[in-house]
Amino acid sequence: MLSNKRIQELELVMEFEKVEECFKEVSSWIENVGRKRLKETINLDDSLEMLLQAQKQFREFDLVASEYCRRGQEALKKMDRWEDFSSVDVDCYRVKLQTYRDQLEEFCTQLDENRHRICETVRLYEFFDKVRQSICCTEEGVKS
Repeated sequence: MLSNKRIQELELVMEFEKVEECFKEVSSWIENVGRKRLKETINLDDSLEMLLQAQKQFREFDLVASEYCRRGQEALKKMDRWEDFSSVDVDCYRVKLQTYRDQLEEFCTQLDENRHRICETVRLYEFFDKVRQSICCTEEGVKS
């Protein structure tokens, strides 16, 4: 039984090393590209036209970022079996796995929050633009 457990642990380590390349690629993209692009969306312009342009640019980024999130989540799913092993030999891999999981979850959450914030901001600006146009039309009707 011990031998079988040890073989399973070694198989998991070999599997981790294969999947780790994907983790490293996703992690590197998040740190070098993703986080920087998310920071750029913190300060949104104060005109509807500029905001719509920012939304368009964010959507293009969002497609790429969502693909990285999906790839990272698929890689993590492959490693779900790690939860069953409590060996000291696999602890360092479990720590790495948790670090990747935390980083990916944080980034995906920030991506979702920014997507929602931009969408809501655009809706709000569109509403205010309609109100402004209605007021202008009403004022012109009163003057006539």
